[in-house]
Amino acid sequence: MKVNGKDYRTVWMEGSSVFTIEQNLLPFEFRIFVSGSYTETCRAIRTMIIRGAGAIGAAAGYAMAQACLEAPAGREESFLFNARREIESTRPTARNLFYAVERVFEAAKVSAEQAITEAQAIADEDAMASQKIGEFGKELIRDGYGIATHCNAGWLAFVDYGTALSPIYMSHKEGKNIFIYVDETRPRGQGARLTAWELHNAGIPHAIIPDNATAWYMSQGKINLMIVGADRIAANGDTANKIGTLEKAIAAKYYNIPFYVAAPTSTIDFNCPDSSDIVIEERSQDEVLYQDGMTKEGIKERILVCSPGSGALNPAFDITPVELITAFITEKGIVRSNDLSLVIG
Repeated sequence: MKVNGKDYRTVWMEGSSVFTIEQNLLPFEFRIFVSGSYTETCRAIRTMIIRGAGAIGAAAGYAMAQACLEAPAGREESFLFNARREIESTRPTARNLFYAVERVFEAAKVSAEQAITEAQAIADEDAMASQKIGEFGKELIRDGYGIATHCNAGWLAFVDYGTALSPIYMSHKEGKNIFIYVDETRPRGQGARLTAWELHNAGIPHAIIPDNATAWYMSQGKINLMIVGADRIAANGDTANKIGTLEKAIAAKYYNIPFYVAAPTSTIDFNCPDSSDIVIEERSQDEVLYQDGMTKEGIKERILVCSPGSGALNPAFDITPVELITAFITEKGIVRSNDLSLVIG
């Protein structure tokens, strides 16, 4: 993805340092965050400096590689085991994180160099998978379509291209006339802050809409299909994604609008039979009670936007049952069956 005429990946590693786009500053400021240790990379994941399923996975793989480089002589095994547990605790719902950490941890048993090579391979595979998702998914999009999204499953959420936005990028590149309805995605506003920023940079027509306006636009015939990403997909197809996805899927089902989940096969957890085994991350109530923004004068502010003295609940994800999902768009094709094992092999 280009920013100010320069190609960037969302996350990459040079030497022993991990570089990532500071997503908490977007869309007001574009800055690269540099992490010099695996604990710093853990903090970047936990505080959502880097976020999104694929980007989290790549960052976690790099963090595991950093831990290999940092392991003290004679205590490598215990150090790496503890580092693995720390990395895996940063975001408990995201499947790609565990997938990447396991691969790099196993590679580290050979050497630190092999761990770095494996971490880089995971990042490269993520970018290639996202590109293939775009190539398959663009065939679902016709000229003149209105498309709804939720949260950010674009370039910023993966190493490159993205999942839900990848078919949109490729359709736009082919000259299709499309319009994107961007859910704001409370409480952190990933749609309003990140997806909208991406689409604006790409010159794709779009509008930010309140989270509770999607069903209205569906009822008016404005939305022809909806594409979302995923943080973990159970073996039966139940899908964990950003909070608010479930209600969008229910509305799409009611109005007979195709509802697609775009995700690489690395997001599928075949050790998780159904949604009952998916841990839903609960985040700080401050994300609901406060919002960060910028004044017209360019001054950053954090303000209370809710009733003083009231508390809040803040589940980061919800579960969309497989029966509400039209199909899965993967790097191996579009799977219309509940049997996700068809994409393996």
